[in-house]
Amino acid sequence: MRPITIAFAIASVLALTACGTTTASRTGSGALLGAGTGAAIGSMSGDAGKGALIGAGAGALGGYLYDRSEKEKRYRDRQDNRYWY
Repeated sequence: MRPITIAFAIASVLALTACGTTTASRTGSGALLGAGTGAAIGSMSGDAGKGALIGAGAGALGGYLYDRSEKEKRYRDRQDNRYWY
């Protein structure tokens, strides 16, 4: 595997992970980006399908956890009478 390819894939995932404002959109976007990245990395090792499945699962989990974190942050800000728009 080429290090530049892996670095580009990781940077893309970090830049675009969990786009959206609802739980479903953040989880879905995380899964799609994870599947694409997993397929790209998996194709270098000879099994793009397996890489896509693993990436989709990891991306969906990451998107869901990010959504929970954002909602918790908003809840705490409301309790402190601070609003972020």
